[in-house]
Amino acid sequence: MNGKLYGIGVGPGDPELLTLKAKRILDEADIIAVPVKEAGEESTALEIIRPVVDLEHKSLLEVIFRMAKDKEERKKCRAAACGQLTAELSKGKNIAMITLGDVSVYSTYMYVNQYVAEHGFETEIIPGIPSFCSGAAAAQLPLMEGNESLVIVPSVRAEQQVEDAIAHYDNVVIMKAGGSIGRILELMKQYDRAENCATVISCVGMKDEYIGPLDPERTYSYFTTVIIKKEKR
Repeated sequence: MNGKLYGIGVGPGDPELLTLKAKRILDEADIIAVPVKEAGEESTALEIIRPVVDLEHKSLLEVIFRMAKDKEERKKCRAAACGQLTAELSKGKNIAMITLGDVSVYSTYMYVNQYVAEHGFETEIIPGIPSFCSGAAAAQLPLMEGNESLVIVPSVRAEQQVEDAIAHYDNVVIMKAGGSIGRILELMKQYDRAENCATVISCVGMKDEYIGPLDPERTYSYFTTVIIKKEKR
């Protein structure tokens, strides 16, 4: 009998935000799959679950997803990673693959889920708290109220998306924004959004957490989200 693959969102950083269902499945799984960009790389998702899941007697499977620019190279890498997983599933092993935040938000796991399901294996997705929801709570900001609109976009590397969002939506969430703070400020000025309409949420739930105004002189981590409101709160 084949095993089952679970995609588990472990939340933004605070282990106490892991859901009860996620913890149960992590405790019961035969293998925890840990996605990394390079072999031997540290995993933030693994560090999040470490305080609440007994890993000492748990089998960990490192699966590599290189962020190659070439599309075919990325596909090849994903296929190899999925091959690792299906090999274990074929042995009847249940696997829990962990990912930051929520599985449905900019997560490599969704490619894996499709591949594994297409190859005849059972899959299940366990949602987690996404960083922008946790960040909004930490900053005590509503993401939207009344009839307001909300849009979620990746960093300013997708600049046209960000510009369109600031121009047309009441509330804007920009994820993976750490290297783009200066450009975000420029776009806000271009579309008459005051600086104090924006809040930076960096490393929420982690030891280096920062919640505050946009500061182009500050160095931000990869795990940085910017929430832009229509008006100052």
